[in-house]
Amino acid sequence: MNAPLLPAGPDLVRVALELALLALAPLALAGVALLNTGLGRSRSAAQSLTGSLCIVAISVVVFIALGASFASPLRAAVFPVAGISWNWIGLGPWMLTSFRSAPPGWQMGALFECFAAAFAVFIPWGAGADRMRLAAGCASAVVLSGLVFPLLAHWVWGAGWLAPDAPNGMGLPAFLDPSGAATVHTLGGLSALAVIWIAGSRKGKFPREGLATAMPAHNTVLVLFGCLMALVGWLAWNMAGDLLWMGAGLGDLALTALNTVLAASGALLTTFVVTRIRFGKPDASLCANGWLAGLVTSCACAAVATPAEALFVGAIAGVFTPLLVEVLELALSIDDPTGAITVHAAGGLWGLFAAGLFAAHHGQLLAQLVGIAAILGVFLPLVFALFAVLNRFVPFRVDADGERLGMDLHELGGGAYPEFVLHRDESYR
Repeated sequence: MNAPLLPAGPDLVRVALELALLALAPLALAGVALLNTGLGRSRSAAQSLTGSLCIVAISVVVFIALGASFASPLRAAVFPVAGISWNWIGLGPWMLTSFRSAPPGWQMGALFECFAAAFAVFIPWGAGADRMRLAAGCASAVVLSGLVFPLLAHWVWGAGWLAPDAPNGMGLPAFLDPSGAATVHTLGGLSALAVIWIAGSRKGKFPREGLATAMPAHNTVLVLFGCLMALVGWLAWNMAGDLLWMGAGLGDLALTALNTVLAASGALLTTFVVTRIRFGKPDASLCANGWLAGLVTSCACAAVATPAEALFVGAIAGVFTPLLVEVLELALSIDDPTGAITVHAAGGLWGLFAAGLFAAHHGQLLAQLVGIAAILGVFLPLVFALFAVLNRFVPFRVDADGERLGMDLHELGGGAYPEFVLHRDESYR
């Protein structure tokens, strides 16, 4: 079989750079997987990382086999509404049989979306820590990577109705989301909220009397190392997204990289200050969440903001991260061990809004608001409905005995730390 022809000259350099960046991008997934594991309980650590690997495997297979067709920009199902043709979902060729013969640019886009699909499914898996069954995590990966993520990816990246030159009749510029603030993080955060609603809180988290029980991270070293690893992957991720979806030149990548670091740094520093004022000492886990929230905001605005604006966007994310985590837990009784709703959903939405605020294009803020409203209005109820149906066939929550023993022993037959004695919680006596 003959290999497809490669582009020559500058185009070959561009494709090679995109491929190199995409080879580093999975470090962002690895960093988040370590962070999620460290923030959970010690008796669920092995199950958390095993589930992360399974989710990557399932998402890649399902997206390439099915989801990539729905995300494709080549052909689409167009629905006329009020005299306007709306491009809602792709109907492209099956990537399992046509990937080799596809143009290099399309191959790079499909590879980026493949990693993005896995990343989006990581997020609700972390939110269901310590009580979500591995089978349920795998089943949710099929639903998200096979249908939900491809639908949103087509809207934003696949010539859908939010993409450039879409015949939506609104005359607005394209919705800005070069690195997945909407398609990965907002979608993942909303999916995390649906998982928490369905699975419920961990036993003993919200006693009948008194405040919420503190369940601190079992391994802060894993959490902080995951943050450093995520930074490397995020730098590559944001630069690859700008090359693929923004048409950025090579000279634009340094600004994207700098803004990514500045957004994360601003978020970490303000979270450090807020937690120092709020609790008397800085909180390492919340600082890690602030750092990650800053990275999430950069997915939308790193390519369009100035360094000062990127630092400001990150700083705002760092202020609301610890406060919103506290509100969700204490006021709304939402048990989110990894802070997925705050970091990914709220951080992603703030980044999308900031991209419209600081973009030079007239009308960009309105375009961002339209996209945000569409995502919230369509995908939160869609994901909740699909997960509620899925829960009927593959129950999300482990039984009481499994939660008492820990997810490692119950589902894997062994713990992550066999040489250590793991004490039983008082709440199970």
